[in-house]
Amino acid sequence: MFHGDDSAASAKAKTSIIPGEDLSGLSLEDLAERRALLEAELVRIDAMTEKKQAGLSAADAVFKF
Repeated sequence: MFHGDDSAASAKAKTSIIPGEDLSGLSLEDLAERRALLEAELVRIDAMTEKKQAGLSAADAVFKF
């Protein structure tokens, strides 16, 4: 019974992350994987933010009089 619960929690950790959800059912391995996914997502967000900021700065430079 408990093994099945761990498998369900493990599968959920790998498919979706919901902010504020209960983490008590996740193993240490699942928590580490979840952290790595979140860190990778933050890097992706930072890269997109920089790209959009550069585009905005370029547009501002073109339209300044």
